[in-house]
Amino acid sequence: MSMFRDADGWSLVIAREPDIDGIMTWFPDATATATWAGPSFRFPFTRHTFHEDCLWKKMATYALKSPDNALAGFGQLYNRFDKINMARLVVAPDIRGQGAGKRLISLLMEVGRETFELEEFSLFVFRHNTPALECYRAMGFEIREYPQGAPLAELCYYLTRPVSSGGE
Repeated sequence: MSMFRDADGWSLVIAREPDIDGIMTWFPDATATATWAGPSFRFPFTRHTFHEDCLWKKMATYALKSPDNALAGFGQLYNRFDKINMARLVVAPDIRGQGAGKRLISLLMEVGRETFELEEFSLFVFRHNTPALECYRAMGFEIREYPQGAPLAELCYYLTRPVSSGGE
């Protein structure tokens, strides 16, 4: 399925090139870029390096659209450590703190349930990214032991939640 929609008209669609171009404008500096995508994501970026570094053609990549079809968020899903990992999650700067992050995660979980036959969702978040951490915890994610060998253990938390649990 290429689109998931919630009861309020927000939708999650397979990201297209214009969506990737749109999220490029959400990262004005190296700190914002690294907080979103990690330190290996190049900054300053060009359109080419941004498209290349976000791996959008190599993994399941989605755009959150508001009821008026405006680009509102972005996220990716893939199997990591036998869990449905959510990666590069971001909400448009002008609507942060208004529930769009929870909508993004909820819709990504719907896609994940239909796409993967795994028992848990997972994600990584920088420890200093308190708003994101609070959003994830509100969605039922809990901090877990950091996976052995995963990079950035001293800078990030690793969170998981069961696929079947409530809270979304």
